[in-house]
Amino acid sequence: MPKLIRPPVSEIRSRVYDAARWRDYKPRASDIVIATYAKCGTTWMQRIVSMLVFASAEPRALWETSLWPDARFGPPLAELDAMAEAQTHRRFLKTHLPLTSLPFYESVKYVHVARDGRDACMSLHNHLANFSQLALSVMDDISMNDPLFGDPFPRAATNPSEFFCDWINNRVIDEHPEFSYFGFEQSYWEERQRPNVLLVHYNDLKADRAGEMRRIAKFLDIDIPESLWPELVEAASFESMKRDGETLLAMSHDFWDGGPARFLHKGTNNRWHEVARSEDLAAYDAKIKEAFTPELAKWAESGRLVAGDPRAQF
Repeated sequence: MPKLIRPPVSEIRSRVYDAARWRDYKPRASDIVIATYAKCGTTWMQRIVSMLVFASAEPRALWETSLWPDARFGPPLAELDAMAEAQTHRRFLKTHLPLTSLPFYESVKYVHVARDGRDACMSLHNHLANFSQLALSVMDDISMNDPLFGDPFPRAATNPSEFFCDWINNRVIDEHPEFSYFGFEQSYWEERQRPNVLLVHYNDLKADRAGEMRRIAKFLDIDIPESLWPELVEAASFESMKRDGETLLAMSHDFWDGGPARFLHKGTNNRWHEVARSEDLAAYDAKIKEAFTPELAKWAESGRLVAGDPRAQF
């Protein structure tokens, strides 16, 4: 049993995530937790870690191999626990919780992926604005039956400019402040010096996918035969993941109109330039200055290759 560094500091829930679903988590010393704010490269990292764990570029269904405990629309807890216990491979779980809401274990490896908040917002708009009717029905049921909310799941603004404004002001799905991009990134940045925490940035994966994959493998203590690296790096490209989307994300047909093709939308940055109003960009900058240190602000916007190694910044 891995040593517990600390229990969750805040057990929060939203209409989508619930930290209480981690209460029965039975950690293994080799576990990997992939932790991201939504639309910051979660699926990309799951694909990379899957290939490293299995030492294979074969596409595997990520929603079955990489379990997501905090999802309120996921399997009942007893079923989820049984699925986790039945996994014989090195486990790599997914979470969209801030680190303060997770049990923090000494030997469990936490891989956090960050992205410029403005880019994450644009990707999140595509995500929420294209929910299927089935997905909306499921989320309505969860929201309406929770006394914390008691109303239907909020519909995303169809206009991306309006959505950007809602997102900055935490009005997208009425999230707890700790679920905001700003609170989320702070929680992982504060633990960046821990040897079992690795901060990865979306920009760095785009700029040097091969180098970042090797860095991740080293952090996870995984040795990959040199001859296999080119195949793994190619399979982690956006184009390859989109090609393999039906295998990687088959269940997405239930939740998004367009299925995997919608879920793996563009994988690009800077779309906010053509969308966001000047006053909303100013509000974003003000939030960054209020919530982030200058070092975190630079890293969150640019990544390690530009801002430097987060562990070297105090």
